Amino acid sequence: MSTALLTDRYELTMVQAALHSGKANRQCVFEVFARQLPAGRRFGVVAGTGRLLDALKNFKFDSAEIEFLRTNQVVDDATLEWLANFEFKGSISGYQEGELYFAYSPILTVEASFAEAVVLETLFLSILNYDSAVASAAARMKYAAGNRAISEMGGRRAHEQAAVAAARAAYIIGFDATSNLEAGRSFGIPTMGTSAHSFTLLHDSEAEAFEAQLGSMGNQTALLVDTFDIDAAVRKAVELSNKELRAVRIDSGDLGSSAESVRKLLDELGANNTQITVTSDLDEYTIAALAAAPVDAYGVGTSLVTGSGFPTAGFVYKLVAHKDNNIWIQVAKTSKSKSNLGGKKFAHRDLENGLARSEVVSRKENHSGRPLQVPLVIKGAIQQQYIGAPGVSLARIHHAKAIAELPPTGFRLSKGEPVIPTVFI
Repeated sequence: MSTALLTDRYELTMVQAALHSGKANRQCVFEVFARQLPAGRRFGVVAGTGRLLDALKNFKFDSAEIEFLRTNQVVDDATLEWLANFEFKGSISGYQEGELYFAYSPILTVEASFAEAVVLETLFLSILNYDSAVASAAARMKYAAGNRAISEMGGRRAHEQAAVAAARAAYIIGFDATSNLEAGRSFGIPTMGTSAHSFTLLHDSEAEAFEAQLGSMGNQTALLVDTFDIDAAVRKAVELSNKELRAVRIDSGDLGSSAESVRKLLDELGANNTQITVTSDLDEYTIAALAAAPVDAYGVGTSLVTGSGFPTAGFVYKLVAHKDNNIWIQVAKTSKSKSNLGGKKFAHRDLENGLARSEVVSRKENHSGRPLQVPLVIKGAIQQQYIGAPGVSLARIHHAKAIAELPPTGFRLSKGEPVIPTVFI
């Protein structure tokens, strides 16, 4: 399916006007960056790069798209002809997916003609802004959870395609599984899930529901024990599974005190190996508050897929340089509170004893720190290793390495300044 119309109208009208002025083919550099992290956040995580490259493959104005634009008089015939022949031949570099970012980090650099680059703005920003918002929230939740299992289960709280993107972003961060089957199929993410309260209410008794689930799925399932009386449900679950039930799930009430009493009861009944999973509108703060509770696994939904209060990363896509008579000219906005640094930039991370000390952004490529940008598209050729399930696995590995460089103060959930400064040289 073409992704060409997943864009704003003014991207195409700018192409029309640039064709009219003769500047459409002027070589340009656009950069994606955030002017600041979401308020109080100490770092962000880049996600969506693989999806962006996949979307670029399908960014084509086929006959259906051209006919829509013609019928609705969006652009003139000359522009329609240009769009019908569109093929991205430029180059794109950027932060590897799973990398950390900070204010003014040049997470994506697009080098192409003005017309080629500008038509991609809306699509690129919509993917990067959402996926990175989810990934940044997921990172806080993952590290609040410590060594306990954590799964994504927010599909019913988001647009159906956003739900898949959210599951993908969370898995890159280190989540263990998702409830979303399309995310499992598309990206090789482990899936999980057993039953909801409706399954219990369907049956004539809670015991009958438990018997049906155990008979169908075996003892390695998880039984939901908070539909009625938790203690009675736990006793019946242990009895019916012959003390071999893998897990029980608690989805309401005071999760901490409920987990304490359920753990005590399970042990008294001899179900010492039965684990406790908690759900119910968790976020990084409630997960952290449960650190001392006997919880084995968390399931996170609404807060994750909405970025835990920050549903967008705040990325912008700005022209920073263009070529004039074979000379690169640096350009930048000077608008109050919306200014930026002109010129193509390179980014490195200064490390000391293996920990990040600063984000270094420079117009010069050479620097002693760890380089953060990798080639994603080379003269129109998309680097396939970053797409699909292999790309997700690569991003997950890279994130684990990148987050290990974060100073301990970066994991604090309290509001504060970015854990490292951005230095311009």
